[in-house]
Formats: sequence, structure tokens, C-alpha cells
Amino acid sequence: MVAVQRAFKFALDPTPTQLERLSRYAGASRMAYNFALGLKGQTHQQWRSLVDELIAAGLEEKEAHRRVQIKTPTKPTVQKIFNQLRGGPGEGPGGLAPWHHEVATWCFQSAWMDADQAWKNWLDSLTGKRAGHKVGYPRFKKKNRSRDSFRLHHDVREPTLRLESYRRLNLGKFGVVRLHESGKRMHRLVSSGAAVVKSVTVSRSGSRWYASVQCEIQTERPAPTRRQRVNGRVGMDVGVHYLAALSQPIQDYVLIDNPRHLSRASKRLARAQRALSRTQKGSMRRRKAAARVGKLHQEVAQQRATTLHWLSKRLATTFACVAIEDLNVAGMTRSARGTVEEPGSNVAAKAGLNSSILDAAPAELRRQLEYKTSWYGSQLAVLDRWFPSSKTCSACGWQNPNQTLADRVFSCAECGLRLDRDLNAARNIAAHAEVVSASGTGTPGRGGP
Repeated sequence: MVAVQRAFKFALDPTPTQLERLSRYAGASRMAYNFALGLKGQTHQQWRSLVDELIAAGLEEKEAHRRVQIKTPTKPTVQKIFNQLRGGPGEGPGGLAPWHHEVATWCFQSAWMDADQAWKNWLDSLTGKRAGHKVGYPRFKKKNRSRDSFRLHHDVREPTLRLESYRRLNLGKFGVVRLHESGKRMHRLVSSGAAVVKSVTVSRSGSRWYASVQCEIQTERPAPTRRQRVNGRVGMDVGVHYLAALSQPIQDYVLIDNPRHLSRASKRLARAQRALSRTQKGSMRRRKAAARVGKLHQEVAQQRATTLHWLSKRLATTFACVAIEDLNVAGMTRSARGTVEEPGSNVAAKAGLNSSILDAAPAELRRQLEYKTSWYGSQLAVLDRWFPSSKTCSACGWQNPNQTLADRVFSCAECGLRLDRDLNAARNIAAHAEVVSASGTGTPGRGGP
């Protein structure tokens, strides 16, 4: 038996009163996060000033860092300071948050934990301990700019976060909220003792609120099914012309068309954004126009997520091994503007290509495959990013050094193979990719290009 972390996301149908309370909870979480980040920033500025004084006095920077020891306040310290300043009933007039008793305490505590994690991510990225792109200095969350969200926890021995029925979610002190869809699957897992609710993250996207219920599920380590063993390995080449080209078909699909969700919604988005630009800042009309833009972007995101989840689950449940290419998406979508001294060329065309690549979301597809393959008993294999999969013949191994992006058909000068370039690349990926992750805990991680 292994413990698998899995989230169940539900759309909510709150009442008008609950909508107001959801916004209040999100505002309290944002205020708590900014409060903690402000204390950390003050401490950092104090440390920076003392270090600069020592360096100005002639001390080396490394020695100055060693001498100045100021501890950055973490969640316990932040909570103590907040309790002294919050005010409220029985604590005198005024105060930082006299309304704190109206909001669940976990709304504040989870925000302080998030601030600690944001600060740690920045420090780890600064010192090279954190992989991936550089993480910038933590920024304050601004109303109407940051995502409205909050997270609630509970004591699993005395659970307050639970499904009252298939369509009712209990959020503890907040109360019971109706679900827009059925929670039957999660309800049965929790009722049978196979799953335990750990936390609930409530967030607003577009015009709708969602609840993501994080559960720990005890399950047996999955083994490949008979269908997976029969189908074996599949190679997948992700691109813009086709969303995916497969070395073996799924549901009679070998070349899966790119739905281009953002491009299809571009006219409606442009019209809504022009209407937004004509409104006055701070007005009610601007708020409504911004809501329309947000709703359109949410529709595009939902359509993209539906497509990617369909594809990743089909691959993970149909084949014993899914082979993909290690794409450097950040490098592929880097701007071509260049510098003032050396300006780039074809900047507009490159910007359009970057938008199309990001709309296809190859990194998100890989992230989903990383945890879904462990969920369904399959494996994930990754091909080195420097392998010329599009220029190599999948039949004899001959390489065409003159192959360009404009060549949609691969022609082999040695064996005479003539094949769509994406299908040829998919076959090479299936043949040369190496397994990097076997069945594991099934917890989604930070992996991906």
C-alpha cells in the first residue's frame, strides 16, 4: 500500500451571502500574507543596512554576512506579533484586524505558511538550491490583481472539512456550500476509509469559485493492465502544427489536431479588452468589463485543461510506457526582440509562435503525465533534448542536416522512407527515450521543462 496525494476540484454554487463571505475570507488571507511578508522585508532591510555598514568600514562581504545574524520571522513569530496588534472584541478600540474573529483562524495561518514558503523559494533560488528558473523577490498581493484564494486545514481526527452529501461541502467555520457537480467519487472514498481529507483550497477563477479538496488516499501500488502490456510503449511528439503526433494510435487518432483555444477566442478577447481600455479606472463599469475579460480567459483555460487531461489520461491508461521529449519550453518561447544595440529580427512572427507554443502547454502536459503514469501503473520515458528526433530517420537512422521547420515531410535519402515529420519524430522518441520515473507515490511535483 502507498499513500497518494490527490486533489478533487469542484465548482461551487454559493448563495449571495456566501459569495460575500468568500471574498471576505480571500481578503483576510491576502492581508495575512502581506503582513507576514512585510515583517520579513523589514528584517531583511535591517540586515542589509548592517551588512552595508560593515562593508563600508572595510570588511569583506563574506565576513560581514557571517557577523550579522538577524533571524527572519517565521509563522510562530508572525502569529505572536499579529495577535498583539489585531485588536477586536475585548481587546480595546482599533487594531490591525478587529474583525479577525469572523474568519476561520486557518485562513490566517495558511497564509503565513505560504509567506514562509515564498521566502524560502526566493532564498533557495538565490543560493542555487532550487532548480528551475530564478524566483524573484516575494511581492505583496494586491487586490484585483492577485488571485482570490484561501486554504483551510483541520484536525483529521475530528474532521470539520468534509462532504455532508454528494452535493454539500462543509468548510468548517465557514459553513456548508453547495457543489455545482457531484462529489460521489470522493464521498465514497472517504466514507470507506480509503481517503482522508487534508485541506481545502478555495479560489476564484473568472466569475466562479472552486474548491480543491486535497486527500491522502491509501491504495495498492498499481501494476500495468493487460491492455497496457499489449500496447507497450508509445512515443509522442508535441508541437504547434499538431498538438501531438503518436507512434501508435489512441481511439484511431495518430495525429491529434491542435485546438488552438486562445486563437479561437482572440476576437472575443480583443473586443472585451478594447471595451475595458475605454473605461475609467476605479469605476463600476471598469470592474464589470474586467470581469468579462477574466471570464473569457477562464473559458480558454478550462478548454485547454480539458484537452490536456483527456490526452494525458488516455496515454497513461492505454500504454505501459509513454515516451516524450525533454523540451526547453522557456528557451523556445524566449523573446526575439534582442537589445537596443542588437535588435532582433522577425519579432512579430516569433511573438506569435511563442503564443502558439504556450497555448499548446507542453510543460503542463508533461507535468500531468508525470503523476498520472504513477497513478495508472504505467511509466514515463524522456528523450534527451539534444537528440535530433525530427532530423533522424526512424527506420535506418540516417540524419538529414538540412531539415528545416518548413519541411513538413521527412524524406530519407538512404532507405527512401517518406513520412510526416511529426510521426517520424514520435517513432524516434519511442525508440530512444529512457525511463526516468517508475510507479511512485503519485504526488504531482515541480518537474517538467
